[in-house]
Amino acid sequence: MKRRRTVRESASIEPPPGYYVAGAEPPDAAQRALILDWVVSRRIASGWRVESRSGSQVVLVRGQPVNHVLHAFLAVFSCLVWGVVWAGLAQVNRVEREALTVDAQGRIVTVSAP
Repeated sequence: MKRRRTVRESASIEPPPGYYVAGAEPPDAAQRALILDWVVSRRIASGWRVESRSGSQVVLVRGQPVNHVLHAFLAVFSCLVWGVVWAGLAQVNRVEREALTVDAQGRIVTVSAP
């Protein structure tokens, strides 16, 4: 029996030591961009993809939406038997969005979106 691989979420999304000195002057725009790049690369490695990006903010997405037109077509031609599969997929397949922003102090602020 095959073992299912699971993707681990990182416990902390703060950048590693050395990106900026904590307690010193706040990071400039270039350092904040590096911090955001590091966090985004960690999220991409765990299964997220970039939906949009600006200078200090990134919107990440995980999951795929259900193709309702295809499933409706299959349900009609299978005499609604496929409707059970369609209902199950509609409940399980969720699209998650997350907005990551770097504030002026170099900290990552995460906001979950619908």
